[in-house]
Order: sequence, then C-alpha cells, then structure tokens
Amino acid sequence: MIADEPTFARLMAATQSGDKVAGNVLLSEAGLWLERYFRRRVPPHSIDDLVQDVLIALYTKRATYDPERPFLPWLAAIARYRWVDHLRKVYKHESKELLDDDASEDSEEEVILARVSLDRLFAHLPDKQAEAIEMVKIAGLSVREAAEKTGQSESLIKVNIHRGLKKLATLVEKAE
Repeated sequence: MIADEPTFARLMAATQSGDKVAGNVLLSEAGLWLERYFRRRVPPHSIDDLVQDVLIALYTKRATYDPERPFLPWLAAIARYRWVDHLRKVYKHESKELLDDDASEDSEEEVILARVSLDRLFAHLPDKQAEAIEMVKIAGLSVREAAEKTGQSESLIKVNIHRGLKKLATLVEKAE
C-alpha cells in the first residue's frame, strides 16, 4: 500500500520531530511512490538509482519541508529535479559516445579525392592566391611564415587568401 497525502504529511512531521520509526516508514512509503513516479519516465535499470537519490535528498532536505503545505508536490519537485539531472547525465554520456563512435579515420581514397577536388578548384585561381591558401589554410603555416616563403608581404598574403576564398565560394555556389 502506498500512503496518501495526509499520511505522508503526518509521517514527515513526525520525522522532522525526530521520530526514527516514522522516518523509516516515510522512506519506505516514499520509495514505493517514487518507483511508480519513475516507472513511466526512465528505463527499468535506472529506477532504483533515481529512487535512492531522491530518498537521500528527501532525508537531507527534510528540514526545508513546510508542514503547512502538501507533501507530495514537495516530493515530486525533488524527484523531478533528480530526474532532469539524470537525463542530462545520460544524454551527455550518450552524445559523447556518439562523437567517439562517429570519429572515423579518413581512408587514403577520400584524401586523394579531396586533393584532386582542391587542385581542380585551385586551377581557377591565380597562382599567388592558390599558393597562399594552400600554405595558410591547408598546410597550417602562419601568415608570417607564408610571407617569408613566398617573398610576399603579410598583407598581400591576407589579401590573396581573402580574394581566393571569395572566388572559390563563388565557384562552388555556381556548381550547386
């Protein structure tokens, strides 16, 4: 049997007064109520952990309960917060697993095809623009390093990159 609102309120008031037997009965009855509460919200393997979390919170926060107010909404609020925390933790963990699982390594074939596509696009650019993009955006050199290697000023490297990328964007948009 799961206690009703007045019974829960009496048990909580007695627990706040220091009655250990009432506290044990309260935790037992609240545990049954919480199992029903979580049964529709989480997979069966998560119910026990959530019930225990809420019961611990109920016990540690028992002094915050106001006997003039209903008990079950107070308990439901604690349960809801624990449930949301549980969902955050589960979804964070699952999304991290998805990111780890989806991180596939490029095959050599994909790398070669990407390089061929880049070379085809670079063929539409002036040599200085293609060279600047290649060095800075693909090879990862700094603007200063690219300027030293090409003999161009840093400003000119930046301008060539900007103009080249703009032209590449236009070419890609036309292709679509």
